[in-house]
Amino acid sequence: MSGGKQVLLAEPRSLCAGVRRAMAIIDLALEQHGAPIYVRKEIVHNHYVVREFQRRGVRFVDSEQEVPEGAVCVFSAHGVSPQVRQNADARGLDVLDATCPLVAKVHQEARRFARDGRTLLLIGHADHEEVEGTFGHAPDQTIIVETVADAEALDLPPDAPVAYLTQTTLSVDETRDIIAVLQRRFTGLRGPATDDICYASQNRQDGIRAIVDRCDLVLVVGSTNSSNSIRMVEVARRLGVKAELVPDVTHFDPAWLAGVTTVGVSAGASAPEILVDELVDRLAELGHADVAVHRVATEDIVFSPPARLTGTADVS
Repeated sequence: MSGGKQVLLAEPRSLCAGVRRAMAIIDLALEQHGAPIYVRKEIVHNHYVVREFQRRGVRFVDSEQEVPEGAVCVFSAHGVSPQVRQNADARGLDVLDATCPLVAKVHQEARRFARDGRTLLLIGHADHEEVEGTFGHAPDQTIIVETVADAEALDLPPDAPVAYLTQTTLSVDETRDIIAVLQRRFTGLRGPATDDICYASQNRQDGIRAIVDRCDLVLVVGSTNSSNSIRMVEVARRLGVKAELVPDVTHFDPAWLAGVTTVGVSAGASAPEILVDELVDRLAELGHADVAVHRVATEDIVFSPPARLTGTADVS
C-alpha cells in the first residue's frame, strides 16, 4: 500500500446466498406470473432492492391479510410464523417461500426444543421480523433475550430445562457474552448443534475486524433497518475506529473524511454491490482513488429457489 489516500475494500461483502435466493424467487415469480405479485414485509432489508422491485410491479404489504385472495404472495427472507402460513392458506394465497434456509434451520431447532419441553431463550431483537417469525414457532415457551442484562434478569431456576437460539444476523461478540451468562446461570442449558449466526454475517464482521487497524474510518453500506449491517458498524466502533452506516451514496458526508487517510469499505448481506461501487466512485472523486482489497473468506454457497419455479430439484 502506498502512503496516499486509500480505500480498503473488505471481502466478502454485499449479497449473501440467502438474499440472492430471495431476489431470484421474485424475479422468477414476475417472469412466470407477471405483475403484480405481493411480498409480505420487505423481501430483504435494503431500500434500493425494495424500490427496484416496486418499479417492476411488486407490492410490499405489512400483512398477508392485505393480499387479495388467490394472489401470489412471497414470504420474505426473514421467515414467518406458523400463524402467518395458516392465514395465507385460509386466503388461498399462492405462497412462494423465500425464507433463508439458515433461518429455516433456526425454526426447526425451535420446534425441536419446544417438543423436548424446554423453555426457549431466543437471543435477538424483539422488533425484528426474523425474531417475530421464530418466536411464533413456540410462543408459549419462548422468552426473548436482547441483552446481557436480560440474561441476568431471567426469573428461572438454575436447573430449569432451557435452550437458546439466536437471530442469525447478530454480532458474534455480543451474542457470545449473552450465551456466557446463560451457561453460567443454567445447568441444563442446551443450544444449537452449530452456531445460528449465519456464515455471511460472521464473514462480514470478520472482514471489518481484519481491516480496522489499517483504517481511519470505516463505511458500511446498508440500510438503517438492516441488522447485519448495523452490527458491522458496531464491530468497528467497538474496536475503536470511527464507523458510519451509509444506506447509499447520497447519505455519505464528505466531512467524515477530515483527517482520514485510509477508508475501509464493506457492505451488509442485503446491500447490492452497485451501492458499493457508487460510494467508491464518490470517494475517488474526493481523492481516495487508490483501492485495495482484503479478503478473509471465499463464499461459494448457493441456495436454489424452489423447484416449482426452476423445474429442477430443490437443493436448498
